[in-house]
Amino acid sequence: MSITHEQATWFSQTFEKLADNIEKAVLGKRHVVRLALTCLLTEGHLLLEDYPGTGKTQLARALANTVQGSNARIQFTPDLLPSDVTGVTVYDQHKGAFEFHPGPIFHTIVLADEINRASPKTQSALLEVMEEGRVTVDGTTHSVGRPFMVIATQNPIEQAGTYRLPEAQLDRFLMKTSVGYPDHDSTVRLLLDSQVRDRAATVEPIITASTVAQMSQLADGVHVDAAIVGYISRLAEESRRHPQVKLGLSARGCLAYVRVAKTWALADGRDHLVPDDVKDLAVPVLGHRLLLDAEAQFNGVTVEQVISQLLEDVAPPTERVA
Repeated sequence: MSITHEQATWFSQTFEKLADNIEKAVLGKRHVVRLALTCLLTEGHLLLEDYPGTGKTQLARALANTVQGSNARIQFTPDLLPSDVTGVTVYDQHKGAFEFHPGPIFHTIVLADEINRASPKTQSALLEVMEEGRVTVDGTTHSVGRPFMVIATQNPIEQAGTYRLPEAQLDRFLMKTSVGYPDHDSTVRLLLDSQVRDRAATVEPIITASTVAQMSQLADGVHVDAAIVGYISRLAEESRRHPQVKLGLSARGCLAYVRVAKTWALADGRDHLVPDDVKDLAVPVLGHRLLLDAEAQFNGVTVEQVISQLLEDVAPPTERVA
């Protein structure tokens, strides 16, 4: 399916309208908002990691409110059970049969707030639904429908009372980013509007869930030249060979890289990928998938530094292949 100029223009303009709408709640964070929207339209899941009070929850709720679909918030706590997320089968005495009572995961957009405060067992309850869009309870499989997105927030793992997310679950997140503190001008605007206690509640829906699905399908048609695919493959291979990396980019990560780059390119009004798309998304796509070895962590090496080195070592393509 080839994308027409009119379709690319419509996608880009709609994308910017969505970003403008979300920025009513999250001031001065255009790049983060664009990443979150790209994740939604790629039908992926987003992990927001930052310190308390930086607007992670506001961003997640503003994104959910922008889409005219159902949304739910799960506050993860140490005593949260897997059934509190997925749902439970209950025996109905009047009907004389078992009935499935769906949990909060059965919504269009699910905010998993402070996910790293729950036990690993509860965290693992999200694995199947994030990967396959369904949950299995008492041997019966239930689909959560489409579109479906998990927006998880977590405080840095150094904070007390948190559990480290396992690599298998981290790989299910399409992207990971941080909101960061607002700049001076944005902080002043927030303080002047201090009477507004919940900025995300002021964000109204401007598209439907069916439009999200339509935009996602359109992004699938973005052309990816073989040279770009080779570029991503070489980055993955170099990440696995890097002396300071214990776990490099997986095949699932490579597929995620291509899918998210397609949406990113179309949001820019282009029907094809360029090397800069790969570079722009390197940190949010690779940052949570590369695991440094113990010596590198001890020496203060960061994942961002390793990614920067990978981008320098692997030359981007200069000619098209096909």
